[in-house]
This record gives sequence, C-alpha cells and structure tokens, in this order.
Amino acid sequence: MKTKPKLNRSRTAAKNLRPVSLVKTNGTPAVGRAVIPLKERRLVFGNKWDYAPAPETSEYIRIAPRYGLFIDGKFVPPVAGKYFDTINPATEEKLTEIALGDEKDVDLAVKAARRAYEKVWSKMSGRERGKYLYRIARIIQEKSRELAVLESMDGGKPIKETRDVDLPIVAAHFFYHAGWADKLQYAFPNRVPEPLGVVGQIIPWNFPLLMAAWKIAPAIACGNTVVIKPSKTTSLTLLRLAEIFQEAGLPDGVVNVITGVGQTGTAIVQHPDVNKIAFTGSTEIGKQLAQLTAGTGKKLTLELGGKAANIVFADAPIDQAIEGVIAGIYFNMGHVCCAGSRLLVQESAFTTVVHKLRDRIQTLRLGNPLDKNTDIGAINNKPQLEKIRELVQSGVEEGAELVQTRCTLPERGYWYPPTFLTGVTASHRVAQEEIFGPVLAVMTFRTPEEAFERANNTPYGLSAGVWTDKGSKIFKMVNKLRAGVVWANTFNKFDPTSPFGGYKESGFGREGGVQGLSAYLKLS
Repeated sequence: MKTKPKLNRSRTAAKNLRPVSLVKTNGTPAVGRAVIPLKERRLVFGNKWDYAPAPETSEYIRIAPRYGLFIDGKFVPPVAGKYFDTINPATEEKLTEIALGDEKDVDLAVKAARRAYEKVWSKMSGRERGKYLYRIARIIQEKSRELAVLESMDGGKPIKETRDVDLPIVAAHFFYHAGWADKLQYAFPNRVPEPLGVVGQIIPWNFPLLMAAWKIAPAIACGNTVVIKPSKTTSLTLLRLAEIFQEAGLPDGVVNVITGVGQTGTAIVQHPDVNKIAFTGSTEIGKQLAQLTAGTGKKLTLELGGKAANIVFADAPIDQAIEGVIAGIYFNMGHVCCAGSRLLVQESAFTTVVHKLRDRIQTLRLGNPLDKNTDIGAINNKPQLEKIRELVQSGVEEGAELVQTRCTLPERGYWYPPTFLTGVTASHRVAQEEIFGPVLAVMTFRTPEEAFERANNTPYGLSAGVWTDKGSKIFKMVNKLRAGVVWANTFNKFDPTSPFGGYKESGFGREGGVQGLSAYLKLS
C-alpha cells in the first residue's frame, strides 16, 4: 500500500532550489526551518512510484522472417522482389522484413478486388456479409492479447493501451458494422444504398489496427472490396489481420494488403479502377491526395492533422480535468491526431492547474512498452523524434518555459519524456503546428469568448475539450468551437457508433456511425 506523498519543506529539499529566507516567529528566527516559496514547492515522491517490472511475455508471438503482400486471399512475394526492414522503436532491433509493393503489385491487388466485387461480394446478401464480419470480430477477440503485444512491439505503444483501448475498439468496429450489413436500407430511409466498388485505403502508424478497423469494417459491410496500405513503420499487425481474414474464410480478394512506402500509396490513389480513397494522415499529404483525385470522379474522405484545444474553466473539477489533460496529450505518446495539445486555462485557475500538472507528469512511468506499468512508450520512429525535439527547442527559443519529467531515458530506442510548455502565445510554432508527441502548450484566457476565439485560432479543426461544471457553458462552447468532435469533461473517448472527423485542414468526411457508412455507398 502506497503512502501519500508529502509536501517537502525540509532544508534538504531546499538545497536544490534557490536560497530562501528563514521564518521569524514573534521576532525570533526559526532555527533549521526553511520556507520554500509556494511556486517552487514540489511533491517529492522519491521511489514511491517505482514498480517491480511486470513485462508481458512475447515469447509466444510468431513473427516470420519475411512477409509478402496479401493479394487475392494469399501471401505473395512482391513483383520487384524488394523488401524493407521493420524495427522495434523501443529497442531499435529488427523484427522482420516486409514486402515493398510497387505499381505492378497495386495493379494486381486492384484487379483481385474488382473480381471479388463483381463476382462474389457485391452479389452476396447483407446478411451473409455480416456473418463474415461477426466471425472476424470474434477471432480478433480471441487473439486480442497476441495482437496487442505485436502492436506494442511494432509501434512502441504501451501494452496497457493496446490491450485495454485499441483491441477492444477494433473488435467493436467489426461487431458494429456487422450489424449494419443487412440493414443499410433502414439507415437511409427512402434512399437506395449501393456499394461503390473498389476502395483504396491508406492508414498511418499511430493506430495501425484501429485505423484499419475504422476503414475496412464499414467498407466491406457496405459491399465494397478493399486495397489497403499500412504505414511503412507499422505493417505487422495488419498482415496478422490478413491471416485472420483467411481464418475467417473471407472470400479471396475482398481485402488486399499492399505494404510499402509513399509511392505505393500514390499508386493506389492514381489507379483508374479504384472508386474511392480513404486516407488518415498528415494534412500535407491529404492536400496532395485531394489534388490527385480532383476530376477523377473518385469519392474521397480525409482524416488529417489536428491541434486540439483542451479548455479548462476555473469552475471545473480540477483534479478530474488534470486527468483528462494527461489522457488528452500523453496517451499514445501524443501520437494522436485529436490530441489535446493546446491547454487553455482560465487565468484564475492557472497556478493551481500548472502545479497539479507538473506534479502529475512526474508520476508517469516511461520505459519498456511491454511492461504493464508503463505509461509512456517509445516514439514510433526516429524522424518523428527529431521533429518533436526541433519543435520543442523552437518553443524554448521563442520564450516558453520548459517543464519535463525527471526520468532516465533508455540508452537504445526513440524516447521523449512527457513535456509541457508555459508562457506560450498564439504566435509560437508550438501553438500552431502539430507536434505529434508528448508535448503540451499551455496558454491562458479570461472569458468564454476569448477561450473559443483562441481555440479556433488554428487552421485545424478535428477535436476539442471543455471542462466546467456548468452545463450551459458547455453547450455555449460546443456551438462556438469549430471542431468535428468536442468532448465535455472527458477526452479521447471513442465509440464505433459515433462519427469522427474534422473541419478546415483537419479533413472532411466522417468515420463511424451512420455517417461513416454513407462514405462507402452510392445513395439514390
């Protein structure tokens, strides 16, 4: 049982702080008792947050020395015979080799998807399609621990996040869309829903399995077939999902997985026999895809970057809000497009919030992603780590004050400690650019009007959060915030029944819910 940490006012603790004055009582100097200024007081946890290692075993995880492409229901080598290495970002150790697909491989996959669409999948009743999705969902549940471990090894995510968040939602998306497969006519009354055909999908490295489920499940539930490309750095779990498709007996060609680099994704987008593109990734790439598909007749949905504002009013339940702030920015090391990376605090609560936030991040445990006690895992890849460092340094150079956890970073792997910056203004790069890391920019406001003006002062519009005990204030803010998703007194909560998507440069279209179904249908 852990004891409650105490405020350290001892002379020993004061040695590491600025010189302080002694207290006088009735004119007599106090002997041996130093007063630490309020703003410099710290909760000293010592080793009270140290836990014995509790690693999840990975010995039973089967990783082949080399993986091919998944085309027409089979794993096949790439036409050009090229492969690339995928590594564990926490150790920099090579996990396996992955096939590097090119235009020829994409063409084979699209042809397989077209055959499956015309001969099998579009002709199958919704009820029969739903059975396959139910079967896939059940197998995912059965293998969830294996998939969670593989996701952590390949992406650097803490096991307790992949195990307790990612995999349950992955299964939920297949279950949810399985239920819609034979009810599409009820989802859109007085309309005739028809599938689009072959769908090209491109997913990022921050939520490989979850993003795949968000896209594959509604696409095939609506009668489409799929050619999907994962990120180069996180392809393993999608290839393992392809094995689950085989185990579930999904007809050949309904889902095809093409691994590779950016040019591989471009080949999917430009293929003339692809009817729709669904992309999740950076705003920069999203703009390029919009140009590539303009005038082609292809439907397009884009879920892009974000710079979400997490707004804390003085009347909010502060301790609850602090936990929401932690979940909003440090979940998945900040590798979340809807991360609450801008914290807007009402001036009267600023000191309290910053003190509590500073103490709370000291309790976050950074280390082995497979350890069940780990809160902060590894940054997914080296270029992203360098980008995080560069942006934080720019914030410091522009006058912001840096606060980080006091922790020892592992010698190997890509690591960055939980960080926040105070003294940030709207003109700082860290307030405008998506950092995509465990870095929070803290700013202040006085009135609700100033809060939503500051929150909307960004080219992004994916998400936002509001913390207050006044329901009327929540509704006022929600109606003023230009964001696709607004959480009230919580953050980063997802459900397959709820549509997700953004405004402005955060993209267009929705994923999840009935709105997400419409993105994969022709409605006449």
